Amino acid sequence: MNIVKGLFLGSAAALLAVGGAQAADLPLKAKAVEYVKVCSIYGAGFYYIPGTDTCIKLGGYLRADVTLFGSAAYNAPAWNGPSGYNTRLANDMIFRSRQDLNLDTRTATEYGVVRTYFDATFNWTSGDGVAGGSLGVYYAFVQFAGFTFGKAVSQFDTPWTGYPGNNSSFLIGGYDDVTGINQVSYTAEFGNGVSASISLEDPSSYLQGGLYNVSAGPAQAFTATPTLTSAQVAGISYLGGVPGVNSYGGVQVPDIVGKVRVDQAWGLFQVSAAAHQIRGSYYTNPTTGGATETFGHPSDTWGYAVQAALSLKNLPTGPGDSINLTASYANGASRYVVGGVSPNNFALYGYSGTSLPNAYQTVALGISGDGVFGNGTSIEKSSIWGFRGAFNHNWNPYWSTSVFGSYTSVGWSGGGKDLICGRTPGVTNTAFGAVAINGTCDPNFRISQIGTVTRWTPVKNLTFSGEVMYTYFDQSSTGTITGSASNSKPGGATYEFKDQGVWSGNLRVQRNF
Repeated sequence: MNIVKGLFLGSAAALLAVGGAQAADLPLKAKAVEYVKVCSIYGAGFYYIPGTDTCIKLGGYLRADVTLFGSAAYNAPAWNGPSGYNTRLANDMIFRSRQDLNLDTRTATEYGVVRTYFDATFNWTSGDGVAGGSLGVYYAFVQFAGFTFGKAVSQFDTPWTGYPGNNSSFLIGGYDDVTGINQVSYTAEFGNGVSASISLEDPSSYLQGGLYNVSAGPAQAFTATPTLTSAQVAGISYLGGVPGVNSYGGVQVPDIVGKVRVDQAWGLFQVSAAAHQIRGSYYTNPTTGGATETFGHPSDTWGYAVQAALSLKNLPTGPGDSINLTASYANGASRYVVGGVSPNNFALYGYSGTSLPNAYQTVALGISGDGVFGNGTSIEKSSIWGFRGAFNHNWNPYWSTSVFGSYTSVGWSGGGKDLICGRTPGVTNTAFGAVAINGTCDPNFRISQIGTVTRWTPVKNLTFSGEVMYTYFDQSSTGTITGSASNSKPGGATYEFKDQGVWSGNLRVQRNF
């Protein structure tokens, strides 16, 4: 036993000696491991970036949906594109898959919180190819000391933008810049939920709703007469009823936007206004059809838009229920009412229903835009107003339903109507007047929309939804129009002007994180 104990103690001593020799070659103290720490100052999901006092949050969603009987993704009514032509070329279903990623960083400073926010989407939509797709940048902005610099939601808009209760991206009747607009803005907070903002915003993408030179391109789109010359027939554009070439000049002045908001527990009230410069390019050479500076240009003018918004919460119908409403008016600033990704102009065909024996089918055409002009004329502006809203109800923690709708009215002055219709402004022309066989050219129109969506959330942040919407296109032209072939429609066919109504639907699955 004594021999065993001796061997054991000797072995231990030898190991200690070797360990001591090796330890002499190692650093005296290992570096402490830096763990990621939760940052609770700005809400759930934020973490400190190791080694800094900046907090970061990663978020986003994955969405898969299909539009039924529409013309584009996200429940677009068939009022434009192939679906609007009612032919076999139209898809009865449009699929889209989207991954959204956003990064939110915040740092406390002596001047307040410095915030940066970035949001991008990766999309695949029917027609993008086997492995195609697109990238979209929604937001990229810096906020500091009340200022916002970069691409963010307009100060004109509401917190729900174009979505008072709908899934559809095509509920018009109000402003919608949910994908952000470049701006430099300042917001002052007065306490008790009262704030005011002023902003300079880039109009070049969202806010130039069409300024048409009717002396160039496909003119006389609304010439309601069967006695057109062959050149006039060839010039008619059924592809949205565009009366000419979009002839905006370069941006000289940003849109000037102001807002006052009261945001409290009962809901929200907001009034906003915007000034929008309308700056045309050049008149057209009557011989070549080209627009060059030697022919002059119309004088610059200004348009404007105003909006009132109301949101009511804590309704007696149930916890979390709400009503969101907006009312908008625009003069020469069409995209503040016909907003978002909706088209500027509309064309919708019917398979049948014509009451005229010489008419092939029916059609409704509508011209939207900021203004129109022709050679030697001033700019004639549009006047547009709209309402939009929704009631949102929670049946229980898992099921909810929204009922939404909108009404939009697009109008043109007498001079604007004459330019669009190919008439000499201020001169009665019986060829385009109220003659029964020819009809009446009137580009004014109205769009009514109503819909509902029901959502099921079986587990947190996973939602299944189904939406249906009816869109009614009420146009003002009467009689017939004859046009050239387009999108499989027969060339030289005569169409009766007639109001159109379409259904569209959407099924969606979305997982937020």
